[in-house]
Amino acid sequence: MDCVFCKIISGEIPSKKVYEDESVYAFYDISPMAPVHVLIVPKMHIASVNEVTSENSAVIAHIYEVAAKLAKELGIAESGYRIVTNCGKNAGQTVFHLHFHLLGGTQLKIEMC
Repeated sequence: MDCVFCKIISGEIPSKKVYEDESVYAFYDISPMAPVHVLIVPKMHIASVNEVTSENSAVIAHIYEVAAKLAKELGIAESGYRIVTNCGKNAGQTVFHLHFHLLGGTQLKIEMC
């Protein structure tokens, strides 16, 4: 498989790891869009949200648990943070391995409700 995130998870490509367990890997984004910008990815290759099923969806809930834990550890839980995932080319997904951006540490520019 020629997936950059799978290669990061396996250690073929170096990353600045923030967290790892049996099902999730988290690392700092190499092009941060906020003072805190961590990518949280399932170790299982899931290309996008479109491939989430009842068989693999438990990892998504776990990713949100990890995001909350990391937000506390990285000091952004109280001030606020954003969790973003893109699905498909038109949404801006450039790596087709499901991933969640944890962003914080500043007033984020685009307001979403």
